[in-house]
Amino acid sequence: MILTKETDYALRILRAVADGSQKSVVCIAEEHLIPQQFAYKIVRKLHRAGILSVARGAEGGCRLQADLQELSLYELMEAMDEVTLLSACMQQGYECSWRERNRQICQIHQRLSLIQKNLDNELKSHSLYDLIFGTSPEEEPSNDRKS
Repeated sequence: MILTKETDYALRILRAVADGSQKSVVCIAEEHLIPQQFAYKIVRKLHRAGILSVARGAEGGCRLQADLQELSLYELMEAMDEVTLLSACMQQGYECSWRERNRQICQIHQRLSLIQKNLDNELKSHSLYDLIFGTSPEEEPSNDRKS
């Protein structure tokens, strides 16, 4: 599995507004090298997911609404409508012809399910803050240096 361009661009958009400022989509797209129409599409998804707030009009723009320390990469991928399944057989309601014909549990499916669970847990363990800034605030070195 790889991150799609859309999720990569979403991370760039979130980095652009991580300081709490309100910025226009045009400005973000130009500064972060994101095709403008794609940026609008991504901002709509981030807004729908409650991650960004959007103000329209001359003084409009988007602003971070969610806490990047609380949001995981997994949740961002969900907001971007990315399917994160290793195999089609893990989709809800999937009918496995092999399993039906042989009337037994598919060991491949069992093992892939375990890998999928581990992958999901790994994606959930990384906050967007950590991805964007490389460290959580608790890990940042203190500015109070003793001489």
